[in-house]
Amino acid sequence: MASFCRLVLLGFFSFSLSWVFSPPPALAQERPYFVAYDHYLEEPGNLEIEYFSTYGTQRGGNNFLAFWTEFEYGATAWWTTEFYLDGQTTFHDSALFTGFRWENRLRLLEREHFVNPVLYVEYENKNGADKILKEGEGHDLESGFLVSNAEARKEHIHEVELKLILSSTFKGWNFTENTLAAKNLSNSPWEFGYALGASRPLALKASAKRCSFCPQNFIGGVEMYGGLGDRHNFGLHDTAHYLAPVLAWNLPSGWTLRISPGFGLNDNSHRFLMRWGVSREISGFGSMVSRLFRGHQ
Repeated sequence: MASFCRLVLLGFFSFSLSWVFSPPPALAQERPYFVAYDHYLEEPGNLEIEYFSTYGTQRGGNNFLAFWTEFEYGATAWWTTEFYLDGQTTFHDSALFTGFRWENRLRLLEREHFVNPVLYVEYENKNGADKILKEGEGHDLESGFLVSNAEARKEHIHEVELKLILSSTFKGWNFTENTLAAKNLSNSPWEFGYALGASRPLALKASAKRCSFCPQNFIGGVEMYGGLGDRHNFGLHDTAHYLAPVLAWNLPSGWTLRISPGFGLNDNSHRFLMRWGVSREISGFGSMVSRLFRGHQ
């Protein structure tokens, strides 16, 4: 429980920072996806702090609640970098910190095109008890989550994950396709996966007045994701797949709320995953930090 308490305190501390440092927010339409990525990157110099949770049911074992905090920074107009801290609690078992991730997304074309490619590179340092299910890859089956936390945490995983993101926007709709290849840096084969997404604001025309419940503040859609086996056994055999409606609510205050109930599509999948999250963007964070350090020189 000590690890769980530290993660909760970290989440509260992160959002208290967003209150202290954030100037009046610039309104933005945050993506509703939890697994799929589109081609939109963080604005240069902005920092977004995000907290997400996944509740998962477990046949033959205990249900779990996995959670992670993200710090997403717009380094340049073509590069966004992100740092994750992961944890989970399994009911009637224990709670623990499961590791960290460092993610980078690189936009390959400067201007908007019909198809916009983005290269995704991530390093993961985690243990075998990680359950955030941030992607579908390889043969990650529901049965693999039955191991107790005490046993699963003994497995140390150093993994490199690559994605090619192909995203398009047409008449307000966003369509995105992600292909994934992941390699555990131990003697393990490459594993593969995919994620598909489609979303659209409930209204394209902005309201003349500032409001919380205007239709354009809501973005709805759906995402589908799953594993595609590994180098030795590529395909759909012994893989898990999920379908999930997604909804994001962008508030004028700069906060974004997201929710997504997910449903397993075969017997290898968890029957139900409920995801939710909250985020806050700090505009001009890089400039504020630069001024702070210059003031101390």
